[in-house]
Amino acid sequence: MQFDKEAILEICNKFSKNTLMETLKIEYVDAGEDFLTAKMPVNPSVHQPMGILHGGASVALAESVGSAASHIFIDTEKFIVKGLEISANHLKSKREGEVFATARIIHKGRTTHLWEIRIVDEDDNLISLCKMTNIVLPK
Repeated sequence: MQFDKEAILEICNKFSKNTLMETLKIEYVDAGEDFLTAKMPVNPSVHQPMGILHGGASVALAESVGSAASHIFIDTEKFIVKGLEISANHLKSKREGEVFATARIIHKGRTTHLWEIRIVDEDDNLISLCKMTNIVLPK
């Protein structure tokens, strides 16, 4: 099967409707054979009280892109994906602009997927580094 980046981005953005991803204005913007990237605006709607990007919003972005990445790399007629674990290290604060989360596969097993998710800003500064494990289950 040939990789179709535009179709994957369309599918990911479509299944974000009426979800937390839409609330956070997460948009899937790039995909490849082993990665998926989404962006999220940083503004007061995702700030914590100190006026910087809330760590929970960063983790929601990371989990969204990690889950979607597993989803696009399985046979969705036969399997579903659920998150098992996510961890995050927040390395730099961000007040405004955009952040980009890229999930890259570390391990793609029959029943588990392990992703590294790097969240960077427009200048490629590392904001958060996350790791996510998903389970692949029969429907």
